[in-house]
Amino acid sequence: MNNIGEYVKQHRKALGLTQEEFAMRSGLGLRFVRELEQGKQTVRLDKVNQALAMFGAHVVPQRIDR
Repeated sequence: MNNIGEYVKQHRKALGLTQEEFAMRSGLGLRFVRELEQGKQTVRLDKVNQALAMFGAHVVPQRIDR
């Protein structure tokens, strides 16, 4: 989740938004945005995609073949 959190943080800042502004515009809670950007491992995928939708992106589960 750390890579996703960094992605959100970088793109949020590029738009000139504070965490609070981003939370309001994306319909997410400020606590969730903070935890996502800090790399919390137990965030909900639907909320991650809600955040990423602000940048025209999303994540999906993918099988890793070893």
